[in-house]
Amino acid sequence: MRQIREVLRLRLAVGLSIRQVSAAAKTSVGATYKILARAGACELTWPLPEDLDDGRLAAMFYPRSDLISASRYQMPDWPNVHQELKRKDVTKQLLWEEYTARYPNRYYSYSQYCHRYCYWLKQQKRSMRYTHKAGEKCFINYCGPTVPIVNPQTGEIRLAQVFVAVLGASSYTYAEATWSKELQNWLLSHVRAFEFFGGVPRTVVRVDPRRGVNKACRLAPGKNSSYQQLATHYQVAVMPAMPSKGKSKAAVGVQIVERWILARLRHQTFFTLAELNQCINNLLDDLNSRPFKRLPGNRQGAFRALDQPALGALPNNPYEYVDIRRSRVNIDCHIEFSQHHYSVPHQYVGEQVEIHASEHLVQIFFQQQQIACHPRSHRLGITTEPKHMPTGNRKDQQWTPGRFKNWARDIGPDTLAWISDRLDERAHPEQAYRVCLGLLNLNKAYPSPRLNTSCRIANREGLRQLKHIKAILQSNRDKMPE
Repeated sequence: MRQIREVLRLRLAVGLSIRQVSAAAKTSVGATYKILARAGACELTWPLPEDLDDGRLAAMFYPRSDLISASRYQMPDWPNVHQELKRKDVTKQLLWEEYTARYPNRYYSYSQYCHRYCYWLKQQKRSMRYTHKAGEKCFINYCGPTVPIVNPQTGEIRLAQVFVAVLGASSYTYAEATWSKELQNWLLSHVRAFEFFGGVPRTVVRVDPRRGVNKACRLAPGKNSSYQQLATHYQVAVMPAMPSKGKSKAAVGVQIVERWILARLRHQTFFTLAELNQCINNLLDDLNSRPFKRLPGNRQGAFRALDQPALGALPNNPYEYVDIRRSRVNIDCHIEFSQHHYSVPHQYVGEQVEIHASEHLVQIFFQQQQIACHPRSHRLGITTEPKHMPTGNRKDQQWTPGRFKNWARDIGPDTLAWISDRLDERAHPEQAYRVCLGLLNLNKAYPSPRLNTSCRIANREGLRQLKHIKAILQSNRDKMPE
């Protein structure tokens, strides 16, 4: 079209002869004559009209080219090609060969096939531009809107969060409501999503890259230990969606769930979380069976044809949530978890250990080796294994009852009496080391006479907790006349 415009300009605007135009535009004399003859038939003048684009200009000079092209070549079924490319190991080359075998005399060349497919793909919705392989990715996120749940007894309103998981190839969607976005709810929602799909994808993509990590980083985020344990249990890779890849986030059906599920429930009042999840589950079946607008079939059919055969098998035992934390073993040979103390072998005092707490068990690891195991207690208190305590005849102990008593004797007799009572009232004196050390360290902030007077008041009134002595010192009660 640029060459035709140049021929018309040289002839109509500059006024060159046909041979001069042919030499300047580097076209043959015959071709130049045909272009000018066609321009005369169409009554074109220079300058050309502003609304005359290349498409309209080509239709004037080559009116039968589109008819010839349409009758000669068979246009592939691009929606079906797009769906087939989601299958594992299916390539454009294979689909083109099948296309040539079906239309042996009316097929496009491979380069034209790829070019026309890319052009068709650009005309579709932005969310369709990514071609996800079957069983490869599962996108997860929370919806923005929350759902209020009313307590029928108190009238208190509590907001429920809506978790969404979507398989990339088929857009098959799972959704459920949980009370919060806490780590335990987040991980158990993964488990229920995998059970809903009946298999495990190769990769889980977190659309919110901050969730499930200990330390945020665009390139190498520190994955949460519990999340990593879930990934190991199901043999999946966990990846964040790159912040610059906005179109990859559109693969997640959060907006679809908000429009076709949450919007329909906006006028209903829910009194329990189970009631809300029942309604979501009913509308979820309708969502997955709703026909696609630009592709053949629906999510459920695409899931059965694409993702379901490619998903990995579920493990024999379902994942059990384990809260993993780090702690340092105190001088009393115990670690603290959820306001309960559990004993650890005395040789690990001062070492940093890793706590794995499930619903019924607390396991303690040091350098990936288990060193202690206790039944989990959900009450305040202390759990001690006698064999974890040091023997009384050990001479290499850093802390002993005698050392605490000598330290307390230097402060005053009332302090010694309070410390002795704490050591004597425990089955193992080591269990009282922490509170004794906390009391004696108060001598750094308060002089010995004040600390001894506070212990005298505590002994007289039967105050056995460290916080009571701290309260006496902070309120200056020890300075008041007795």
